Amino acid sequence: MRLLLSAFAPELGPLAGNPPPGWETATVGVGAVTAAAATARLLVERRPEAVLFLGTCGRYDARLALFDCLWASEAVATSLEEVQGGAYRPGLERVRWESTLPGPLAAHSVAVPPAITKTAEGAARLASVAPAEHLELTGVFAACHGAGVPCGGALVVVNDVGPDAQAQWKANHAEGSRRLVEALRESGFFGRG
Repeated sequence: MRLLLSAFAPELGPLAGNPPPGWETATVGVGAVTAAAATARLLVERRPEAVLFLGTCGRYDARLALFDCLWASEAVATSLEEVQGGAYRPGLERVRWESTLPGPLAAHSVAVPPAITKTAEGAARLASVAPAEHLELTGVFAACHGAGVPCGGALVVVNDVGPDAQAQWKANHAEGSRRLVEALRESGFFGRG
């Protein structure tokens, strides 16, 4: 069995009530810490052979277009305060987790800050880390890496990071999730053994 995760059920799109054969679905909540704890629990309870996280994300700049679907090559824990030089992490703290599950979509790094960035200036600064922002992926990847379970993340861009992000996300997340599932189905990803 393989496990499809999302922060909340609508981000599973049409797979929420109808996962592909050999897959099960679950949600892990919003934010990296909550997602890490829920993913770790699900790995123990369900013992999947692989995990795929499906979700929405925001773009920092024009490297990605609205409704682009991407494969997270790595999830990077970061913050605006770190990028601006006002904070740092101890040298022993891990901040990058790579995808260990090959995927069919264009690969991009994904920044995972502790909260949604709401200024254009913040988005411009965080663009030096990755082209996209997401909130759960470091938690999911960290739990999977810790358990030795292959993991990947498929995301769809539904908003520009900045002051209008929430309104754009509300307007676009359902359509984006539908498009992401469609792209994965068309690639044949769910038919792989």
